[in-house]
Amino acid sequence: MKHQVLKTTPEISKRMSNVSLKGSKAETALAKELWHRGIRYRKNMRTLPGSPDIAITKYRVAVFVDGEFWHGENWSERKQKLKSNRDYWIEKIEENISRDKRNDALLVELGWTPVHFWEKEIKKDVSRCADSIVNVIQTEYARSIDLL
Repeated sequence: MKHQVLKTTPEISKRMSNVSLKGSKAETALAKELWHRGIRYRKNMRTLPGSPDIAITKYRVAVFVDGEFWHGENWSERKQKLKSNRDYWIEKIEENISRDKRNDALLVELGWTPVHFWEKEIKKDVSRCADSIVNVIQTEYARSIDLL
């Protein structure tokens, strides 16, 4: 697939330069909630596929906080609504979706459990998201005991 050339303006460039790749409000809120629950983690662990936003190394759980636009939430509907730079954004976001799937598969091969949340899920109910992570930890811990 040939890469599309992005048509940009100084306004778009400025807006895009303000996009944060790590440490979003949602990511920080979830990390703090986990910390208050006594769950220790590493942030943006580059040695793992996808550099998980939160890596709970003791239980091998990799948590990703995904932006709805960048990671293609409701992608089949959303891509129909794209107006400017349509070809570029479709290629970009579909590659992000594919990369997320590849990284999840690699994490599973390494014995990790990937967990994804949309930013808006965390903003709406950070406690429920943390509960989901605790459930994953409890399930993985119970599974590891059964293997002994």
